Amino acid sequence: MAEAHPVGFRWVMKAKERGATIIHVDPRFSRTSALADIWVPIRAGGDIAFLGGLVRHIIENNLFFRDYVVHFTNASCILREDFRDTDEGATGFFSGWNEQQRTYDKESWLYQGDGLSFPERDPTLQHPRCVFQMLRRHFSRYTPEMVEKICGISPKLFQKVADALAAASGPDKTAAICYAVGWTQQSKGVQIIRTASILQLLLGNIGRPGGGILALRGHASIQGSTDVPTLYDILPGYLPMPRGDGTEATLRDYLAKQTKPTGLWHNMPAYFISVLKAYYGKNATAENDFGYDWVPKVTGNHSFFEYLYDMADGKMEGMFIMGQNPAVAAPNSRFERIALSKLKWLVIRDMVEIESASFWSDSPEIERGELKSEEIETEVFFFPSAGHAENDGTFTNTQRLLQWRQTAVKPPGDCRSDEWFMHQLAVRLIAKAKESTDPIDEPLRALDWWYPEDETGMPHTEAVLAEINGWHTDPAVKIAGAEKTEGVIFGVDREGNPHHGPQVAGYSELKADGSTACGCWIYSGVFNRDGLNKANARQSKDYLGHGWGFSWPSDRRIIYNRASASPTGEPWSDRKKLVWWDQAQSKWTGGDVPDFPVAKSPDYRPTRQEKGLDAIPGDAPFILHEDGLGWIYVPKGLQDGPFPTHYEPLESPVRNFLYSRDTDPVVNWFTRPENRFAPPGDPRFPFVLTTYRLTEHHTAGGMSRFLSHLAELQPEMFAEISPELATELKIRNTDYVCIVTLRGAIEVRALVSRRARPLQIDGKTVHQIALPFHWGSAGNVRGGAANDLIPISGEPNVTIMETKALACNIVPGRLPRGPAFEDWLDKYVPRGGPPNLHPEQPPPGAPPEGKIAAGQSHESPTRQNTS
Repeated sequence: MAEAHPVGFRWVMKAKERGATIIHVDPRFSRTSALADIWVPIRAGGDIAFLGGLVRHIIENNLFFRDYVVHFTNASCILREDFRDTDEGATGFFSGWNEQQRTYDKESWLYQGDGLSFPERDPTLQHPRCVFQMLRRHFSRYTPEMVEKICGISPKLFQKVADALAAASGPDKTAAICYAVGWTQQSKGVQIIRTASILQLLLGNIGRPGGGILALRGHASIQGSTDVPTLYDILPGYLPMPRGDGTEATLRDYLAKQTKPTGLWHNMPAYFISVLKAYYGKNATAENDFGYDWVPKVTGNHSFFEYLYDMADGKMEGMFIMGQNPAVAAPNSRFERIALSKLKWLVIRDMVEIESASFWSDSPEIERGELKSEEIETEVFFFPSAGHAENDGTFTNTQRLLQWRQTAVKPPGDCRSDEWFMHQLAVRLIAKAKESTDPIDEPLRALDWWYPEDETGMPHTEAVLAEINGWHTDPAVKIAGAEKTEGVIFGVDREGNPHHGPQVAGYSELKADGSTACGCWIYSGVFNRDGLNKANARQSKDYLGHGWGFSWPSDRRIIYNRASASPTGEPWSDRKKLVWWDQAQSKWTGGDVPDFPVAKSPDYRPTRQEKGLDAIPGDAPFILHEDGLGWIYVPKGLQDGPFPTHYEPLESPVRNFLYSRDTDPVVNWFTRPENRFAPPGDPRFPFVLTTYRLTEHHTAGGMSRFLSHLAELQPEMFAEISPELATELKIRNTDYVCIVTLRGAIEVRALVSRRARPLQIDGKTVHQIALPFHWGSAGNVRGGAANDLIPISGEPNVTIMETKALACNIVPGRLPRGPAFEDWLDKYVPRGGPPNLHPEQPPPGAPPEGKIAAGQSHESPTRQNTS
């Protein structure tokens, strides 16, 4: 965190100055480790075993926060008799597994009884099928000795961490967990984060000051790019994208499937129809299902990885690349560059000529003769882009905080912002569609592209924010007690016509009848009818930061903050009070915006006939769930199991010591000859490979390698290896070495350092090699692309690749140049043979390749970090 998120780490150090204990778990010793109280070296890929061991320790030593767990979580909920856990026979499979389809039938994962809204519960936590007892059995074998066997963490060090975490949790104490792509970019990344969630729920660290789980984003607005998504399977505000498989053919079908009977998602129709009204304006009417037929439908896996294969197979003609550099940043980027050469056209928008723009003339494949410039038909259109300091807009950070930024300087020359480009492209495409009578162009003709422009043709960014906030659609509507025009912001379209009515105050005003439009329901309130752009607010009033920016939803700084008070409404302690029930005023009050109906008494109990939030009891803080409870056990919504389970990485030096199944059964291998995986314990690839980030460079280097001062600070690609491994391989510090995997090889310098240390895994010495991932073949400093070594894979729930735990070999010496490279590589990675070398890897074309995305059953607005 100190290295990759130095500004955020400032606050960690502030906490340490006030007495906080800092624990750092990482395969390598870093700047964070140097400033931590406890450093825990771990074998990459062993995170669930480590966290599961902590869960077991908390339960077996009765260290969990009982009142919180009993009332606020689903620990007391009783499961069905036909549910079977992975530990029954240690198979690694839950009940419902279908080997032919390589997926689960999840019916047996539900609670006992009807639905999720009103589960049967045992507040004593003694029922053998209650979640708590099932959890106890699930993690019973995750002992300190097993943690040592899998992770290389000694029982003594494990005990030290467990004691520190337990001591920092309780009624008057809380602990936070921070993670980044070290967790997410794994084949079971979602389930690692789930294990951390279970741990925090057991300790009572969710919804309380100083607690929580913070996803440290890869750059400034990754949270924003999932809230208002650049993802194919969700719409703004985490609304599921409609399916094209016939199950959601009409708006009625979609809403019937996605609307929950209880909890906040009962309001799905209002959120979804308001998005349709934002898209299509007056063209969206009740008679045409508010334009539902115009919304694209998910018909398969439309992730970037599928596009990559389509490119390679000649099934895709063109692509726009904006804000990313897949020629060095995508997994298996060597294959990526070859796939780009099969396109007919490619549009690149960036501030510099990155590798994705120059692959056809300057890349390792051109140098080796694998590709020839004169044979590549891809026509590349390079558009110079403005940087984030050259236009205005918002960033949304890890705490869900929208912060407005002003234009610092105007972009030079022909550089234009992404907003300008997309707006102008839309204007031109819509004009062409209006000249067409082809039904396929109808969705373009229907778009309400109203945005007012400045003199350069740039849309007013605040007008976009006003639409995201939401408004009443009728320009003539009048808010009670207000003048006719009061609360209307940017109410005139590009042609000067009245466009909409007053802003909505928040998402609770949204309607399902077409009378409101809202670009993203969770952001509603950021620019409401008081006319203040709250993302631009800079007057902090308290330690939570109210008055600085806008934290969704409703400027709530701590989500699920009903959990900061006891079941009866009093603060758990004076030291940790946040919101509480004011008996005299019969309402929730305190230092934050209550994440709960403000007048709902703690002793409120529904009759089980209610809907929406009326069905949530007064002591159930997690209002996005149908039962109002924090989910230790996930009865619905995940593809690979209701409990986290330790599986080995897709490439591993060892077998799974806990289960007969090595890898996550539902993972997507994207099997292909160019994308092979090493089998467990493959002697050709004896070392663990992990990747990491340097302070001096940014992601794949497109914003840093081209800058002389940053390039000078970190001028050359390297690999961190331990002194022990260097001695074994006769490598000296700064020697050239080659890192080899089944996907390819790169040349790096050896950085021999005690920061990388060998671990003992089941009596065997395992060495770990760490690579930064910022280099490529363009810029002021150049080097091998770490992502050339990474396979394409898809975690079952969000289709993220595994980059943090792989298998590799180290070959001392330099990498041959030119055509000699292929002959050299063939000695270490022989060509030919089956594409599925791993015994658990399916053949090409097997499910779930091409299936509809896992993300189609979201239960709450959270999303895994993807950058």
